Amino acid sequence: MSLTLLLGYFAGFLTTVSLVPQVVKMWTTKSADDFSLVMLLIWCTGISCWVVYGVLLNAVPIILWNVSTLLLAVAILIMKLKFKGRYTKELKLLLNKKPQVKELK
Repeated sequence: MSLTLLLGYFAGFLTTVSLVPQVVKMWTTKSADDFSLVMLLIWCTGISCWVVYGVLLNAVPIILWNVSTLLLAVAILIMKLKFKGRYTKELKLLLNKKPQVKELK
């Protein structure tokens, strides 16, 4: 395996694995409020273009890691749609609650 190919696999691995903590955090907190839907759609489109580019070049590292990244990106997109506004609604409810004060006797 050439050094160039090895570098391609390593770079793809790092880029893809870097998304895993974010996916886990979003799933755990059930919140995706900080992500822009437009950004996610553009990002998924760009990754899809990378996959097609890799196929046209027959470049296995580009195909492999961008398909993996696309799966994680789609997971983030799905969570964005599923968890949309969940914490925003809860925060509004908390802010509208009046504090209950008990009188001391």
